[in-house]
Amino acid sequence: WFASFDDALAGSGKTASWIFAGVGLIATFVVIALAFGKLAQSYEEGLQKLGENLPTKPNKLRRRWINTLINLPPLRWWLRDPVSRASFLLTTAYMIRDHDVKLRLYPGITPILIMPMIFLLQDKAGGRAGSGGFGLAFTGSFLGLIPMLAQNILQYSQQWQAADLFRIVPMTGPGSLCHGARKAVLLFLTLPLLLLFGVIILVLQVKLTQLALLLPGILAIPLFALLPGLLSKNVPLSQPPEDAKAANRGAAMILTMLITVTLAGVTVWAWAQGWFHWLLLGEAIVVGLLYYIFRARMSRATWDATE
Repeated sequence: WFASFDDALAGSGKTASWIFAGVGLIATFVVIALAFGKLAQSYEEGLQKLGENLPTKPNKLRRRWINTLINLPPLRWWLRDPVSRASFLLTTAYMIRDHDVKLRLYPGITPILIMPMIFLLQDKAGGRAGSGGFGLAFTGSFLGLIPMLAQNILQYSQQWQAADLFRIVPMTGPGSLCHGARKAVLLFLTLPLLLLFGVIILVLQVKLTQLALLLPGILAIPLFALLPGLLSKNVPLSQPPEDAKAANRGAAMILTMLITVTLAGVTVWAWAQGWFHWLLLGEAIVVGLLYYIFRARMSRATWDATE
């Protein structure tokens, strides 16, 4: 935001800088309005009800839209398994309504939004946005990591002890629960962010022919989304927040950055050498095979022995 103001007032004065400066200013006023309006009112009501023992009525309006949505095509076909559907509903509810989960999830994925923006603006400032520079390839690759990082964060919850219920019900393993959480993250978090960055890229006046540089990262999204449940077998909301160590998150971020930069570098190299279409074909085949294998292994996974 401040960089956009600086460039708009004392730098190049380009339209994109004015747009981003305006977005930052509008976002600030929106946050202030929400803080002193909706949040303050909710806090006042909470204090008034703190000493009351009256039972709270469930908010039927909030549940109605998601229940209606999953009963309509194509979600009805996508969520045929009842366990995956229940996990999908549970993860969505926590992503939208749980205060503790939201404070951990959305700040945790903020770097995913900032880093691609920096590279895109660098491409724009260097006059390389139209020719398809590293920024586009990096954006596609980095956004492909959204579901993996989000699912890692969603493993932690203040109500983690309630996850013992998963072992009581007749399920052979955590596969269906992980599938439901993965689909919720893909639909309500990954897809909106992809659309948002698509609009931003179009605002930056990137040539449509260069949007293909986003495809290698987007193709890897289904594979990255399977890794949390496959490697750790941690179902959503099943770990105490105390286990979410900052050092572990930092190491995971460094690793994902290395993967992202490598994929982006290979993409740009393939584009420059003229064999980009072969890269897409090879990646599609490899991702398809690995996705089938990983999904089958996750579905056959069993619970770890409890001590």
